[in-house]
Amino acid sequence: MIFADPPYFLSNGGITCQAGKMVKVDKGKWDKSQGSHLNHTFNTEWLSRCQKLLKPNGTIWVSGTMHVIYSIGYAMQQLGYKLLNDIVWEKPNPPPNLACRYFTHSTETVLWAAKNGKSKHYFNYDLMKKYNGGKQMKSVWRLTAPGGGEKTHGKHPTQKPIALVERCIEASTKPGDFTFDPFSGSSTTGIAAIRMDRKFCGVELEDAFVDLSLRRLKEATSNAQKKLQVAV
Repeated sequence: MIFADPPYFLSNGGITCQAGKMVKVDKGKWDKSQGSHLNHTFNTEWLSRCQKLLKPNGTIWVSGTMHVIYSIGYAMQQLGYKLLNDIVWEKPNPPPNLACRYFTHSTETVLWAAKNGKSKHYFNYDLMKKYNGGKQMKSVWRLTAPGGGEKTHGKHPTQKPIALVERCIEASTKPGDFTFDPFSGSSTTGIAAIRMDRKFCGVELEDAFVDLSLRRLKEATSNAQKKLQVAV
């Protein structure tokens, strides 16, 4: 399974609200838009490489806002992925819209797709139903953004909540399966994989985020070992 949180190309000099303060949206060069054509070329290229990595029945989850998710979905169709679901991640307490000219942005989309039309993807239907009180789980997930407890080792500007990635992992893999993240960031996918007893490999270009990942992964591994010792 692959979980990817690619650049949203939002670092365009805009502003947002963070902890009650007005801050710039700029996250780094990696998040700057190169124009719709080059952005789509980039998305098509990395999705093509991920498709080659997937096993025949493997699946990929990709998160994004309206700024990038339509390009992601179109590239998936161009490459022959089999689209399975579009998950709407609803944030119960999103930052307010400071311009007061738009609706408050309170959701992100996570596309779930299989490698191709021949894939027989795995879906842990019974577990998802159990988590939803015995009813079929819908494609709208209400989950809070990462709290302070998930940022004790440092912050990443686009960090996803562990609960979101854990649900994706549990829904589409079995214990011992392999997970990959091509935009690892602070390695939330790795943390979730370790907690769910899955293998993990991540790729990250920024040295600061690699260091942050190592601190988080070290703690997660230590906690998993302690949990195993208690179980034994």
